[in-house]
Amino acid sequence: MKKSLFEVLDSENLNRLKISYNFKTDNVILYVAKEWDKEVDWSKYNTDFYSSSILSSQHISFNDAETRAIFVKHNQENYLNQVIELLRKGKHQYIDCYYNKEKNIRFINNAHSEVLGLNNRNQAISAGGIRRHLPEEDEIDVIIDGLNLGRGMSFKNYAARISCGGNKITVIMQPLELDDLATIGFLSYCIDRSRCFTGPDMNFPPELADVMKKHFSVNITGGPEGPLGATGIPTAYGVYLAAKEATRFKFNNSSLKGKSVAVQGLGVVGFVLAEHYLREGAKLIVADTNKDFIDKFLKKHPKADIKVVDTDKILYEDVDILSPCAIGGVFSHNNIHKLKASIIIGGANNQLKASSKEEEIELANLLKEKGIIFQVAWWHNGGGVLCGYEEYTQQNNAKMDNVLKKTTQTCKFTYQNIKNAYDLGITPTENAYIQVENHIYGDKK
Repeated sequence: MKKSLFEVLDSENLNRLKISYNFKTDNVILYVAKEWDKEVDWSKYNTDFYSSSILSSQHISFNDAETRAIFVKHNQENYLNQVIELLRKGKHQYIDCYYNKEKNIRFINNAHSEVLGLNNRNQAISAGGIRRHLPEEDEIDVIIDGLNLGRGMSFKNYAARISCGGNKITVIMQPLELDDLATIGFLSYCIDRSRCFTGPDMNFPPELADVMKKHFSVNITGGPEGPLGATGIPTAYGVYLAAKEATRFKFNNSSLKGKSVAVQGLGVVGFVLAEHYLREGAKLIVADTNKDFIDKFLKKHPKADIKVVDTDKILYEDVDILSPCAIGGVFSHNNIHKLKASIIIGGANNQLKASSKEEEIELANLLKEKGIIFQVAWWHNGGGVLCGYEEYTQQNNAKMDNVLKKTTQTCKFTYQNIKNAYDLGITPTENAYIQVENHIYGDKK
């Protein structure tokens, strides 16, 4: 048996596993169960049954000691302890696994903290996107990705001043068909059980939100038919404002006119961000693995002076501002010494190749030693979650003007964060962590 939490569930005919961790006491509690029968018709969710319904006449559950014995039985104890250590390392509250054996759907709610969501008068106490991974990917890599993103969402939600804790949903499954209501019903059930609101992220189409809201659950946002549309617009706007604030600190002037700017990735965020830079008169350099995105951007701006470079070169351009807007983990011990940018402010999550705060700060210090102004992305890329929160709380009355106003307010904190950090002799990343952790982990006063 390969190392996998879900393989243990499969072997024991179980479908739910929760690993809870209390960082204040260092206690770990396990729960595993069979909570529904394979005959459940998930396309009937929220019509014939609900998230609180008992879905098996043969419900069975196991306590902590019994669950540990099951993992020992299948020679998965070391792997289980590896996962637990990841929760301990990042002070995560729990991971919650839901397994649909018939469709081979492996749903994981990576919940970092619910502190900000307590007493918020909403069903959702956490907020974070839902992304899809292929079955052939290593499960431990998926868990690490989800936990890192869930931790980042706790901090991003604090920086965005919304009353929800942070989580991230990762789903290991084949590509989704939007007319497969049984699959979407199951995902909706799991989301509602998780008490979060979410939005389609990597490898899930935005249209998933529209189908889910129509048939099953309002705990999802960001669909094309929604009142606000794509969340990339406010995210890009917030990154643009943060870049101006960092420029104001570095050059004593926030104007980007004549500044050289490199944008890595022209997806939903990078495309809009690059347009903001162009409108202000920046000299633009772009790269994307998808040639169609490049062609689309150039076609839309035929008269602009835009330099296109290979994706393996964009990070090392000698520019005033570098904006990573693609995959995470692009800055590491292996390449920081080659960077030439004066400022790094981008929309991508987890830009530093690290799995803990301590590793992030270590890399952030290397950037500071190079004279590069950098702050962790969750401090300024919260426009998307602000957009989702506006739609979740206001539904059809949601307004983009409200989102942009709040995005402007939160991203203006960038200048003060950088200034405070340099006054203290630390990195802006560390200063951001200090502010957030004082609230999430310590004295909320």
